[in-house]
Amino acid sequence: MSPSVAAAAASPVGKLHAGSPAFRATSRAMFVGGFCTFAMLYCTQPLMPVFAHDFGLTPAAASGVVSMSTGTLALSLIPASLLSDRFGRRALMNGALALGALLTLLSVFVGSFGQFIWLRALFGVALAGLPAVAMAYLSEEVDSKSLGHSMGLYIAGNALGGMCGRFLASVLADHFGWRGAVLALALLGGVGAWLFWRWLPPSRHFQPRAHDFTRMRREWQAIVGDGGLPWLFLTAFLLMGCFVSLYNYLGFRLLAAPFHLSQSMLALVFSLYVVGIWSSAWVGRLADRLGRRNVLWLMVAMMLAGLALTLADTLWLMVPGIALFTFGFFAGHSVASSWIGLRAREAKAMAAALYLSCYYLGSSVYGSLSGLMWGRGGWHGVAAVLAGGLLLLLAVAWWLRRLQPLPQR
Repeated sequence: MSPSVAAAAASPVGKLHAGSPAFRATSRAMFVGGFCTFAMLYCTQPLMPVFAHDFGLTPAAASGVVSMSTGTLALSLIPASLLSDRFGRRALMNGALALGALLTLLSVFVGSFGQFIWLRALFGVALAGLPAVAMAYLSEEVDSKSLGHSMGLYIAGNALGGMCGRFLASVLADHFGWRGAVLALALLGGVGAWLFWRWLPPSRHFQPRAHDFTRMRREWQAIVGDGGLPWLFLTAFLLMGCFVSLYNYLGFRLLAAPFHLSQSMLALVFSLYVVGIWSSAWVGRLADRLGRRNVLWLMVAMMLAGLALTLADTLWLMVPGIALFTFGFFAGHSVASSWIGLRAREAKAMAAALYLSCYYLGSSVYGSLSGLMWGRGGWHGVAAVLAGGLLLLLAVAWWLRRLQPLPQR
């Protein structure tokens, strides 16, 4: 047993509080898990122009390298959460990360774009076990007063993984092609899977449950009947749909006139993800103090302001706009995702899976549909679709301000 796991096992049985050895062990493992999940999931996003060139694809068709994996991931989250209820959170997360790394490795050796797409579809199914369970695991193991902090750290790992995956893929593709870039991310995922297995403490508050369909129907009714959860699911769909759409077609905009950036220069723009690493943790703690309903709408407003700046034809305005948009997205996701665990009560795993299903469906559906607007109006067409989604999201976040917090147990 590793020192981290031993320390966690020796801790009291109560919920984990920020600063305790068990909390640090959990945070370190979940950070690595989130990092590798998002590095492998989104490493193909900056390569969309490369795939479009090499295989003769339109931008909307090239978006399949992202949309296919996020779509199958979304559809697999609820089955994965049911498996975790029966067999445990930790084992499923370990297996998901290892299998995801293996499938990423196999995709290096494909002979056609169709084969690559199918392997990415299987990758989404396999990887679903980690994001489906991570939120439920943290909600079960971490005290409510530290949950925003822990969820923020997990999402910070997501942000760093997304940034590094995109950055490394962009730089390596310039020198070794897309196969070399994907190979590097597969090896990184394999190392991360081993560290996650070594560091993550066992669940101390998880109780295995059989697939009781009467209970599942009762949980579903409780979720649907809650005054906030369905609106938070819509929040997830719009947040992720708008965010992925912006980054899906950002490469096509910046590689063309008037910018004419290289893939390596594009990598520097994708490094703006670093603001998400800071914003998710910082705003998560802020929401613990001020209330999630008082913070979420401000983050959406920030995304709208950032989107407006991306309409400029100068990097001096466009880059700060991308940074504002990225800050608002990760902060908003941190607030909304931690809110799910607090409202779901006895249906945490199902609620987390539904939230993430909507989250990744937004990535797949909105991310591909917005590509059709690229063909009609270029970046301004994409921005118009995103503005519509963000205005709807702002209305939802403003409505959620009326939602009173539930008493915590």
